[in-house]
Amino acid sequence: MLKTVPYFFIFLMFAIVSSCSNNSNQSNGNLSTDVVNNPKSAAGMGDTTQLPKMQFETEIHDFGTITEGEKVEYNFKFKNSGSTDLIISSAKGSCGCTIPVWTKEPIPPGGESIIKVSFNSEGKHGIVDKKVTIIANTNPNTKVLKITGKITESGNGNSSE
Repeated sequence: MLKTVPYFFIFLMFAIVSSCSNNSNQSNGNLSTDVVNNPKSAAGMGDTTQLPKMQFETEIHDFGTITEGEKVEYNFKFKNSGSTDLIISSAKGSCGCTIPVWTKEPIPPGGESIIKVSFNSEGKHGIVDKKVTIIANTNPNTKVLKITGKITESGNGNSSE
C-alpha cells in the first residue's frame, strides 16, 4: 500500500498543474477580432465613417447672473449626423451640483435628442465653470459640455421682517 500512495500523489499533482496551465492559456487576454472591429464602436478606430456623430447646437451655455440657492437647467440639443445608431453610455458632471440626464435609447442616424443639465447653486458664489463629460460610441468617444455663470448672494442675510 505504501508503494501506491506516492504514485497517487504524483498523478494528483500532475492533474493540478496541467489544469492550472490550461486556465492561464485560455485567459491570456486575447480577444476575438469581431469585438475589436465592430463598426458601431469607436474602439476599433479603423473605418470611422461608419460611426455616429454628435452634432450639438452649442457646447457651452452661460446662465448669466443667478442668485445663490437657485436651481437652473439647460437642454443641450444635438443631432446624430452619423450613419449608425448613437448610444450614450454615460454622462457625468464635474461635481455633485451639476446633474446631466440623457436618453438611454439609441438615437438613429438623423435623429435628435437633448442632454438636460441641471445646476444647483446652493452654497456657491462667484464665477462658476462646470463641465459635463459624455461618453458615447463616437470618435472621439468623449465630448465635454460646459456651463458657466455668476452667482450672487441671496440677500436673505440679516434683514428683519
